[in-house]
Amino acid sequence: MKNSVIILILVLFARCSVAGAPNILLIFTDDQGWNDVGCYGSEIPTPNIDRIASEGVRFDNFYSASSICTPSRFGLLTGRNPSRSQEKLLSALMFMAEEHKTRSIKKHETTIAEWLRSKGGYETALIGKWHLGHGSKELLPPARGFDFFRGHTGGCIDFFTMTYGIIPDWYHGTKLVSENGYATELITDEAVNWVKNRKSEKPFFLYLAYNAPHFGKGYSPKDRAPVNIMQPQAADLKRVESIDDKIRREFAAMTVNLDDGVGRVIDAVDEAGIAEDTLLIFLTDHGGDPVYGGSNLPLRGTKAELFEGGIKVPCLMRWPNKIKPGSKISSPASALDLFPTFAGLAEIKDEAPFLDGENLGPALLEGGTLAGDRELFWETGRHDELGRKGWAALRRGKHKYVNSPKEGEFLFDIEKDPNEVTDLKGEMPELMKEMRTRWETLAAEYHATNAAKPER
Repeated sequence: MKNSVIILILVLFARCSVAGAPNILLIFTDDQGWNDVGCYGSEIPTPNIDRIASEGVRFDNFYSASSICTPSRFGLLTGRNPSRSQEKLLSALMFMAEEHKTRSIKKHETTIAEWLRSKGGYETALIGKWHLGHGSKELLPPARGFDFFRGHTGGCIDFFTMTYGIIPDWYHGTKLVSENGYATELITDEAVNWVKNRKSEKPFFLYLAYNAPHFGKGYSPKDRAPVNIMQPQAADLKRVESIDDKIRREFAAMTVNLDDGVGRVIDAVDEAGIAEDTLLIFLTDHGGDPVYGGSNLPLRGTKAELFEGGIKVPCLMRWPNKIKPGSKISSPASALDLFPTFAGLAEIKDEAPFLDGENLGPALLEGGTLAGDRELFWETGRHDELGRKGWAALRRGKHKYVNSPKEGEFLFDIEKDPNEVTDLKGEMPELMKEMRTRWETLAAEYHATNAAKPER
């Protein structure tokens, strides 16, 4: 009897401690650029993704943490600039590289999943792509705050075999399993089932990280090596047959299948009767890659670059009766803002260390404005295997400094010139020098913390 009373008290305390905390469903897509979502002007039909915009808010100046997969995910999940990462995760972790098999997001680099679970009483799940550590179970999502994990750990996967080339990479928790189907649909099925079959009364954080419309990682028997390949399904190709360019058409086919999945997940939330308790977010990891069908037009630049096309991304949020339908936010915002926003909405009082973002909650819920003069810093790393060199960029207010390894330095007025056509460094040499110096100062500050272990 005594034990039963204690259990009841603990249950009631747990429910009180998370009262009013929203469910958070974060949909994160892969290599989907500014011009790859219908409501941002794309020719590719994405009615389900667009529905989030019509029922919620569209951000028109939202930035990823990086223009590359791994650091983008590090920034999203930790709320810290990737330049702070202990492993200097400024380029993509490569699945087959020996030197990358021990590199990962480290245990002291607190994820939002860990924070929500330990401080807010949340149930946490990751379904889809991880790309922040692979090769041993100590580097997988369950060791970084996720109660539930279904998906893959590498940067891409064969959409039909769930392998990286011919190397298995599909997990249930920490166990490798064999799966057949189509990766986008498997991820959607897992998400729908998870939402429908939850038994817990805790609020949840579901990180739904699609691998689409990123290219697949097939295998070439002739070369005995993995190969990048577009992997649309035939039925989806017919739906976008009006698109002339072959690669763009294949990309579009993978995108409409993804959009179908987003629609099924939204329907699952609505049918479960939890829409008004759920903040639903759609976001992409960085700009698209035109080599594999993506488009960032009319923005300049592409994936792995720090022109706007590499880092300015679609972002939509829906929360019925909390966020005004059809609204827009034009002030700069960042994926780094999600950690402090989620912690604020969950009413977590403890302050997480080293957060570089801002709480978007007041702007979302009260219709307030965000600071237009904020400072946003980016750095990408050299990656010889992929033929990439490091980039630097800093946005402060309306001005943006870019240092390209191929083209040199630039200064732009992003408000007047969002497509980065007119270089102002010759007209404004003092501002150019000031922006460069500020970038160098911030880089030194961030690098100095990447070996520090913040207190938990």
